[in-house]
Amino acid sequence: MFAPIPCPIHDQPFRDDQGRDMTKPAGNAGASTDGSTCAPAPVTAGAASPGARLRDRVGRAPSSIHGLGCFARIAFRAGDWIGTYEGTPTTRDGTYVLWVGDDQGNWSGRSGSNLLRWLNHSDQPNTVFDGFQLYALRDIASGEELTFDYGGGTAAGADC
Repeated sequence: MFAPIPCPIHDQPFRDDQGRDMTKPAGNAGASTDGSTCAPAPVTAGAASPGARLRDRVGRAPSSIHGLGCFARIAFRAGDWIGTYEGTPTTRDGTYVLWVGDDQGNWSGRSGSNLLRWLNHSDQPNTVFDGFQLYALRDIASGEELTFDYGGGTAAGADC
């Protein structure tokens, strides 16, 4: 019988946007043989179509960088699409607002509403945004925190 044990990496389960435990597979399908509740071992790399469910690919967990973070639930290869930063368009800065600039210097903001809002900053990121699409910069292991460079500058008069 499947008996969950704490994840040795995170010591807490992955959570979806509503705080539900996403580490326990439905009906134990895909459960690891060692009983671990952490993200299941990758079967394939993360290349997927934009229709793939984000919560099957990433999860929220405590971060050593800052508060909560966004972690890979599957392995990604360099260049793999990870997900889309979803949210309401905005012109006001805020905690989970992602600003994207185009070649003409126009800025668009989105107030994050999915798991990607938990991405933390790193000077040595493992992901990068192309518009609101997130991609792996290098190979990323299952259980590894996803980070991107918040950059700097000004968008619509606000610090980014």
